[in-house]
Amino acid sequence: MSKDYYKSLGVDKSASEAEIKKAYRRMAHKYHPDKDGGDEAKFKEVNEAFQVLGNAQKRQQYDQFGSSAFDGTGGAGGPFGGFGGGGHQGGFNVNFEDLGDIFGGMFGGGGGRRGARNKGQDIVVDLTITFAESILGAEKIITLHKGDDCSVCSGSGAEPGSNSNQCSTCSGSGQITQMQRTILGNIQTARECDACSGQGNIPDKICKHCRGTGVEKRTVEITTHIPAGIAEGNTIKFTGKGEASLKKGPAGDLYVRVHVEKDDRFERDGYDLRITEYVKYSTAALGDTVDVVTVDGSVKLKIPSGTQSGTLFRVRGRGVANRGDLYVRVEVDIPKRLNRRAKKLLEEFEQEL
Repeated sequence: MSKDYYKSLGVDKSASEAEIKKAYRRMAHKYHPDKDGGDEAKFKEVNEAFQVLGNAQKRQQYDQFGSSAFDGTGGAGGPFGGFGGGGHQGGFNVNFEDLGDIFGGMFGGGGGRRGARNKGQDIVVDLTITFAESILGAEKIITLHKGDDCSVCSGSGAEPGSNSNQCSTCSGSGQITQMQRTILGNIQTARECDACSGQGNIPDKICKHCRGTGVEKRTVEITTHIPAGIAEGNTIKFTGKGEASLKKGPAGDLYVRVHVEKDDRFERDGYDLRITEYVKYSTAALGDTVDVVTVDGSVKLKIPSGTQSGTLFRVRGRGVANRGDLYVRVEVDIPKRLNRRAKKLLEEFEQEL
C-alpha cells in the first residue's frame, strides 16, 4: 500500500522545499517520543516522509512511482535501510544539523555540530531614573562587582610569555565527540573539552593572578544608554556585559530593569503627555500668553480671551521622545479671598456683563 508522505507532513503536493522543511520541524518537535505526549510511531512516519520529500530527486521519484520506489524490502537500499528491523545496523539517516534547535536540548547537541563554549552568567540589575530621563533618554553609569577578564592574562588563563601545548584529550579540537544510541540509531554529539575548556591547548604555566581561570572579580563601571520613551518595568539587554566566562568563553549578558520616578506634574498616555495649567481669572477672561513647563524647558502658550475652565490645548512635538504631543488642560484659578475693593470691581464687572 502506497504511503502518502505529503499527508504525513501535512502539506500540499505543490509545497515548496522551505514549506516541507518547516512542516517537518514542526511535526518532529510535536511527536518526539522524549517529550510529554510524544508519539514514536508518528515521529518515525514524519521522518520517513521527510527523507523522501526533503530530497528533490527522491521526491520526483515518489511523485512518479509512489512510496514503493523506496521500499527497502526490494533490496534497493531505500532511505531507511531496514528501519523496522531486517536492514543494516544503525538505523536511518537524519539531518540533525538542520534540526539542532529541536534535538539539541534532548541529545546534548546536533550531529557533528561544534559544542557551544560555556557562557558566563547573566546579570540582572534594577535602575531607577527620573521621569524626564524616561522621556528624553539618558546615559547612566552602572557600577558592578563581577567576574571580568583577568587583568594579567587578559582572560586566557596562561601566564604571560608561557608556551602552550596541544590538548591531548581533544587533540586540539576543543571538543569531545561521542556516539549516543537513540531510537533513531547512533547519533554523534559534541561537547566542550573539559581538559582545555574548549581552547584546544593547555599552557605550560597557568596565570598566578587568576589561577588559570582567566577571570577575576573586580568592580567595573558600565556606561548604559537608556533610550528615550522607555516605560516603567521595561528591561534593556546589553550583550556581553554580564559575568566573564572561564578562559575566553563568551561573557554573559546584562539585563537592566528600569524603574521610573513619578512626576506629579505630568501624566503619560502612550507617547503623549498631559499637564494641568492654572491661570488667573483675568487671564482666562481677557486672554494672555503663559509659560507652560515641559520635561525639557518651558513653552509659550497663548490663552485666547474667554477661555473656559477645562479647555484642552495641544502643543505639538513636546511629548515623549519628541514623537507625541503635550496636552495642556487649563483650569481657571478662582481666588478664595477678595478684599473690599476687589469685590466691588467684580460686582461692577458683573453689571457690565
